[in-house]
Amino acid sequence: MTAPATAAAVHTLWTAAGDNPAIPAPHIEYGQLSPMLVVLGAAVAGILAEAFLPRRARYTGQVAIALLGLAGAFAAVVALAASGYATTRAGLAAMGAVAVDGPALFLQGVILLVAVVAVLSFAERRLEPRGADGAPVDAFAPQGSAVPGSDQEKAAARAGFATTEVFPLTLFAVAGMLLFPAASDLLTMFVALEVFSLPLYLLCALARRRRLLSQEAAVKYFLLGAFASAFFLFGTALLYGYAGTVSLGGIADVVSGKAPVTPALSGTTGNDALLLIGLAMLAVGLLFKVGAVPFHAWTPDVYQGAPTPVTGFMAAATKVAAFGALLRLLYVALPGMRWDWRPVMWGVAILTMVAGAVLAVTQTDVKRLLAYSSIAHAGFILTGVIATDRAGVSSVLFYLAAYSFVTLGAFAVVTLVRDAGGEATHLSRWAGLGRRSPLVAAVFALFLLAFAGIPLTSGFTGKFAVFQAAASGGAVPLVVVGVLSSAVAAFFYIRVIVLMFFSDPKADGPSVAVPSPLTATAIGLGVLVTVVLGLLPQYFLDLADKASVFVR
Repeated sequence: MTAPATAAAVHTLWTAAGDNPAIPAPHIEYGQLSPMLVVLGAAVAGILAEAFLPRRARYTGQVAIALLGLAGAFAAVVALAASGYATTRAGLAAMGAVAVDGPALFLQGVILLVAVVAVLSFAERRLEPRGADGAPVDAFAPQGSAVPGSDQEKAAARAGFATTEVFPLTLFAVAGMLLFPAASDLLTMFVALEVFSLPLYLLCALARRRRLLSQEAAVKYFLLGAFASAFFLFGTALLYGYAGTVSLGGIADVVSGKAPVTPALSGTTGNDALLLIGLAMLAVGLLFKVGAVPFHAWTPDVYQGAPTPVTGFMAAATKVAAFGALLRLLYVALPGMRWDWRPVMWGVAILTMVAGAVLAVTQTDVKRLLAYSSIAHAGFILTGVIATDRAGVSSVLFYLAAYSFVTLGAFAVVTLVRDAGGEATHLSRWAGLGRRSPLVAAVFALFLLAFAGIPLTSGFTGKFAVFQAAASGGAVPLVVVGVLSSAVAAFFYIRVIVLMFFSDPKADGPSVAVPSPLTATAIGLGVLVTVVLGLLPQYFLDLADKASVFVR
């Protein structure tokens, strides 16, 4: 057929469709999607700034663009919540692909605030020695494409180059994280997973010091993350084969037998296999992102090798986004399968709490210790997920908000303890830190006490909330395991505090760098949230409770 004939045939088919063409134009609610669109717009602006701004002006321009974009997106989240989208006006947007409801807006707000604090840590330029030309430098490699130790890398360092691309990369990761817990179908969830994962793989490889360790961490994270993404995508395909749709609400209708069109294999053994195997594969992809056992092996290596500001950002924001997606999958798509997935989550939660707490006791590196601590906390949060009711959702939301700021503050403190080789992360180097710098040691001790769940800190309130929800849901044995694991975890937190305050400082011990107002603000916000959520948590608990209803 000739080109004119083909064009005529297409025109005939389109005309025959009349006012109902075969491919209707999508209807997009831009206002309801504004938090993600603002962040994506700021990320694109950052790419353009990287291309057109003079090298000397890029740092200031990128920091300003990132902070303004995140602040604008947070204002959009607040506006949507104030307009009732978290409660009475909650619904689906973008042709049913994105949920605009209480859990989505609450988690988006937390992610944006975490990202603001992370950008402040990324922008720190006072801790590293100045370059050869006297220009301040940050924690990131002067040129990411240079081979570690090569002449090209040395020349880039002498010239005062800076990898300011980290700011638009962070914004792209944040955009994916905003979409991940709000995705209302599995394909949108997978796209969000990849959008925020790929920038993180790059950010992990950009440490200024210990470049080889940093690149090794990035490769491990990338390879294992690719496997986890493949599991997630294969699980999506199997659930589509089971339900005939990737919509979470549609899957729930098929599971409960309320679907208007019943799949051909409904009620057969083969269909049950598609459902159960698909659910297991989706769980692998999501549990990998939260760092739950047995999918946790990447966590200590990646946390240790990545630049410390990136480690803090990953430990906080990724966990918030991934648990939000896990909640939406289990509570929206598969509430009718709770008797199938709940026993499995029991086992995962127990393994995660016990393994995280026990293995952390053996660690001698601060960053690896905090990595195993994050694994244990993933298990604590899973106890709230297992509650399978509104109280469970609200407790998880509160715990994620509290944990995020404690984590960011703790990793920001780690960047301050330094010796000639950079950050002094071996625990033996922290001996006597309380005598060298009482304020820094006291702040780090506060964060460790919050991790341990000591009363009057945000960690205690968060643990009490998830354990209470789990106990109310009939998971009392799980709560007992959680309390015992918390006691084991408290041992290694207290051990670090004793090391800092009751050991003699070594003559050649590390020094504590004086941070710029950027890192000082990040640490101060962590302290403020830790204290406020510990002393006056009720308003935030009520806020989490109001935001705990999913739209279906």
